[in-house]
Amino acid sequence: MEATSLCFRLLMLEFFLVETKAQNHTQSDAVFLRITPDRLQHFGYESVSFHCEGTDGSTRLRGIRNREEFQPVCDITRTPTGSCTIKRAYPGDSGEYWCETDGGERSNSANITVTAGPVILESPALPVLVGQNVVLRCRHKTTSTNTKAVFYKDDVLIESSPADEMPINNVSKSDEGVYKCSIPGVGASPGSWLAVRGET
Repeated sequence: MEATSLCFRLLMLEFFLVETKAQNHTQSDAVFLRITPDRLQHFGYESVSFHCEGTDGSTRLRGIRNREEFQPVCDITRTPTGSCTIKRAYPGDSGEYWCETDGGERSNSANITVTAGPVILESPALPVLVGQNVVLRCRHKTTSTNTKAVFYKDDVLIESSPADEMPINNVSKSDEGVYKCSIPGVGASPGSWLAVRGET
């Protein structure tokens, strides 16, 4: 009986701690993450910048990779626009990133993929609004000219384009999903989630 009571108390304590942590890490519209270049996928050795906007300089860039939270190794400028630049990104820098104030307020987050492969999908780093137009591009690491590309959503072929881009006009929630592309004879990009938000 005492063992049962102790287990119950431990479960209640764990629940309380989880709830407290969730309350202390609420997403706030006052803190905003912007990424340059504005895309979710990046080639290895490229520069990637994270900007924490709408803050008083007390904001840190945080991240999760391999299910472990970490603080990226970069300089954050203590200004109203905190910035962090990874000058040479590696596949190990892939993960979810967000800005967090000392008070526990969190910005929007973005899942960044750094690939050693020859192809990436250029898709917006931030969610797109319902009704907007968006263009997905399939980019080759060494070729800048238009190349025939094949696009997939949730691993289903949706378009084979003679160019390297695929427009999505008047975006709706049904367009949300995991997109990737491939260039015949070259390779395929990783997959990235295209998030769609309702108008605010």
